[in-house]
Amino acid sequence: MSTTRDLVGYGMTPPDPQWPDGARIAVQFVINYEEGAESSVLHGDKGSEAFLSEMVGAAGHPMRAMAMESLYEYGSRAGFWRLHRLFAARQVPVTVFGVATAMEMNPTVVEAMLKADWEIASHGYRWIDYQHVAEEMEREHIARAIEIHTRLTGARPLGWYQGRTSPNTARLVVEEGGFTYDADSYADDLPYYDRRHGRAQLIMPYSLDANDMKMVALNGFTEGEQFFRYLRDTFDYLRAEGGRMMSIGLHGRIAGRPARAAAVARFVDHILESGDAWIATRLDIARHWQDTHPCD
Repeated sequence: MSTTRDLVGYGMTPPDPQWPDGARIAVQFVINYEEGAESSVLHGDKGSEAFLSEMVGAAGHPMRAMAMESLYEYGSRAGFWRLHRLFAARQVPVTVFGVATAMEMNPTVVEAMLKADWEIASHGYRWIDYQHVAEEMEREHIARAIEIHTRLTGARPLGWYQGRTSPNTARLVVEEGGFTYDADSYADDLPYYDRRHGRAQLIMPYSLDANDMKMVALNGFTEGEQFFRYLRDTFDYLRAEGGRMMSIGLHGRIAGRPARAAAVARFVDHILESGDAWIATRLDIARHWQDTHPCD
């Protein structure tokens, strides 16, 4: 049976990433900035957003859902700024997965990201599910995302994460040709090259388990201590193995809530106290990988 899937990966012999300064683990934090770009009839969508909010299992409605809108607005109005203060106070680098239309609606947060010298990767044009979006429309949305991102930040995005992908997304990213890395994978603990689409594309795997989205899922964490323990145990295990990468996913409307932010702060301090972790942006890690393990 033929397949285009790679179920083998690095197998028993993963490469030595040779992290800078002898670090045993590379760690990177992502803040997903999506607020304002979610599904809404205000944008011509068929209904309201139903995904990733405090209202677990919410239904989409063919009209405005005011409670859902306000839950998302918390992320841009308050939660983002709480996370910004948390990371800025500790001088910890961050990668933002920024949805273009969300950033366009709130240029003040973009200014804060740039001033903090954070990497801003593209999280696509809209925060919607692209599973059944036509290929031509998705290609157009990728181009729009790049155009808006470039106008707002002064430079095109070098990292890509659609999130809710279609079967065409990875090929379209390669076709566009300007991304240093694609993060639309959860397949490994290390970067790897995807050669399926005519040109080797560096893949920087992301995480949905070390991710605050589990705080608003039926199978997820119910309070901050669980979230902290899970992040801590993941970090400690990967650090003990050595030569691994850990990705942590956050959202202003989720981890930006006070009790959850307290858990994130404890975890950041735990990493800093370890003394042998390289905390970097995803772009920094991608460039290190390309230099250390160039594509053959």
